[in-house]
Amino acid sequence: MLPGLVSITFRKLSPRQIVSLCRENQLKAIEWGGDVHIPHGDQTAAAEIRELMRQNNLISAAYGSYYRLAVSPHQGLPFSSVLASAVALDTKAIRVWAGTRGSADADANWRGRVIDDALRCADLAAAEGIRICYEFHGGTLTDTVESACDLLAETQHPFIKTLWQPPHGRPLDECLSSLRLLAPRLHHVHAFHWWPDPSHRLPLREGSVRWAAYIATLRSSGCDPDILLEFVPNDDPAALIDDAVVLRELLIAN
Repeated sequence: MLPGLVSITFRKLSPRQIVSLCRENQLKAIEWGGDVHIPHGDQTAAAEIRELMRQNNLISAAYGSYYRLAVSPHQGLPFSSVLASAVALDTKAIRVWAGTRGSADADANWRGRVIDDALRCADLAAAEGIRICYEFHGGTLTDTVESACDLLAETQHPFIKTLWQPPHGRPLDECLSSLRLLAPRLHHVHAFHWWPDPSHRLPLREGSVRWAAYIATLRSSGCDPDILLEFVPNDDPAALIDDAVVLRELLIAN
C-alpha cells in the first residue's frame, strides 16, 4: 500500500507544484486528473508529467479520466483520447465513471449500455496493458455496494477493477462490509473524511479510527491497494501536511 494523492485535490496548482507537495510530504503515488492537469488526448502534457514523475521517483497510480461510460463518446470524448493520455503518462489504470444515472434510475437497457461500453473500453485498454477502474460514486451504477458488485459481476474482465471511497455518513460496519465485498476487484482507494456529509470536510485525523479499521480490513482481505488522499479542508495545501502524516502513520500501524 503506497500513500499518495489525487491531483484534483489541488486543481489550481501546477503539476510541478503537486509533485513538490508529494515529495515534501513523503507521498509516493499520484492519480492525475484529466479535467485540468492532463487534458484528454494531450499526450505532450502527459509525457512531460511522466518525466517529472520519473525524476522524482514517484508512481503514476492512475489517470483520473472523467470518462463516463455510455455517455462520453456521444459528447465528443472518445475513449481513444483517454487511452492515448494514459499511455503517454505510463500509468496502468484509468478511472472511469459508470454512466450518469444512479442504480435506482437505471433500467436494464441503460445498464446494458454501460456494460457494453465498459467491456469495449477494457478490451482497448488491455491491448496497452492498462486497466479501467470504476469510480465508486453516487449518481452512477456504483452508488451502492450491491449495484457495484452486480456491475463487476456483469463485466467479468481481467482488466476491469473498481475504486472505493467511504460513503458519507454511513455506519462503520456497513463501510467495512463494502470493502470486504469489493476487495477482490479493488484497484486503489480515495481517502478523505467528510462527516457526516460532503458539506463538512474534516482533517483525516478526525477520521483516523475509521481509517485504521478500513486499512486493517483491506490487509486482512489480502488486498494492498494504494491509498490516495483526495480533498483537504478548504482546499488548502497546508492541510495536506497533517493528512499525509496521519495516512503514513496508519499504514505503518495497521
